[in-house]
Amino acid sequence: MEGVVIAGGIALILISSLALRSIYMRIKRKHQRLADLAHRQKYGGFESIESVERDGLMVLRSRQTTELSEDEYSDYLERDSHRDQNFMDLRLILSDIIEDIDDEEVSDDEQHRMMELDGRGEWIEENQEGLQQHSVLVAEEEIGSGITIAETPTDDDMDERLEREGGKSGAVQVTLSWDDYNDLDLHLFCPNGERIYFNNKTSDCGGVLDVDMNVKPVSNNPVENIVWENIPTPGKYKVGVHFYKHFRKKKSKKTCKFRLRVVVDADSREYQGSIIYGQAIQMVTTFTILPRAIKEL
Repeated sequence: MEGVVIAGGIALILISSLALRSIYMRIKRKHQRLADLAHRQKYGGFESIESVERDGLMVLRSRQTTELSEDEYSDYLERDSHRDQNFMDLRLILSDIIEDIDDEEVSDDEQHRMMELDGRGEWIEENQEGLQQHSVLVAEEEIGSGITIAETPTDDDMDERLEREGGKSGAVQVTLSWDDYNDLDLHLFCPNGERIYFNNKTSDCGGVLDVDMNVKPVSNNPVENIVWENIPTPGKYKVGVHFYKHFRKKKSKKTCKFRLRVVVDADSREYQGSIIYGQAIQMVTTFTILPRAIKEL
């Protein structure tokens, strides 16, 4: 009987903890929305469903959360909460499966990096079905969570980071950067249903993830990069960011701010956002490439 009571108490604590976490994340997102709106007022922005035309190439960009009405934003939060719950239900939080270790004194040798890569590969293999299920849910989102910045910050050093890591440029380029030792990952959903990410770096649609950093926490100014040498197949492309692993190292916190740049045929847009460890993959922005022939219709 005593064991039943103890088990019931533990279950109640777990349920309460999950409920408090959900409330905390909703409040944090609402506070973030206010900060996003203030940031948008400072930097300006672009029209909803913005279209850009260059030499007959038409690119459409979806709306961001700062462009939504209160009712639309409330609906977005419900979908976002559902994605977070899906992520937790599928037990895709890395610390649920692999203990989060303190890497303060881990050396930067190649052998340890390969061990981390092997560990990530094993985890992906074990959770492939859940990851695929979750990515399908995320890909349904049409609203971006990042802020569009009309004016590039003066301290933006993406190009220097790309040069340092040997990242390439091309007709279409998506670059992610952040400023701590955590491991964030780019996920790019292609029109053909394929997803470009660290476990599928070269896609059938021509995109290549050529820089993938912080599998092992070696840099506090990392960068990731997906590039197409030529304009890819027309269709809708969705850009997501995943907080894969939190490393307890040198002020790397469980809330991570990031910057994302999307370049299509020399037209560039930058976004800023933040993601919490344990949160679902965040859909930061989408862009649609329309066939050049549409201009002639």
